[in-house]
Amino acid sequence: MTTIKRSKLNSLLTQVPSGTPVTSEDLALEGVSADLAVHYVRAGWLKRLARGVYMRPDAALQRDPSLWLLQRQIPGLHVGGKTALDWHGVRHYVSQVPKLQLYGLKSARLPAWFTDSFPAEYRRKQLFSSDATGMKHVGPFEGRANGPNVSSPERAFLELMSEVGVRQPLAEARELAESAYGLRASVLGELLRECTNVKTVRLCLQLGRELTLPWAKKLDPASLPAGADRPWVSRTNEGLLVLKK
Repeated sequence: MTTIKRSKLNSLLTQVPSGTPVTSEDLALEGVSADLAVHYVRAGWLKRLARGVYMRPDAALQRDPSLWLLQRQIPGLHVGGKTALDWHGVRHYVSQVPKLQLYGLKSARLPAWFTDSFPAEYRRKQLFSSDATGMKHVGPFEGRANGPNVSSPERAFLELMSEVGVRQPLAEARELAESAYGLRASVLGELLRECTNVKTVRLCLQLGRELTLPWAKKLDPASLPAGADRPWVSRTNEGLLVLKK
């Protein structure tokens, strides 16, 4: 019996790289029942991260396969906003302990087994009308197989703009915008036309004009959903945020 159990485990471990979390469902597909998984944990052959989540005990938990597992559990989950910009090389400083900025379409709480290893914040957000049917300009980072889904620089920039006045200081957003001179106007325009948040559209256009960013002159404000002619006003920790059309 022990030989059979070890045989199943050896088969499993050849398919699961070190540092990769797996679920009970994953184990079941490999013929490892819940009772057998408990036996493996007690024997020290598997490590239990949480109820129904396991990994090999021979290495530290890895970020990217952990994100990939969360993507299977939370609809639309992806790395976005400031983190995605940083991964794409758009940054103005390096935080000592950067928090991953994660977005998705449903309310959810990140599990402790993940956040204990990778400090992160999750936000439910449907910023574009097309998100209901598919996440445009979100895909595996650098095209890697099983890589975590990450916003393109253009989508990440608009996700950052949407956070200004809520969780994101305007001053920092402005500094990041100065580094975002290489954004593609065609992609930015496509996303802006589908943007459901007036503040995001206006702030993008305003910073683009003020900083004379190359992509700003290629956008047609008249074709974008910038709302009514009156100013958009909101009170923030930095004072009043006034955005004109």
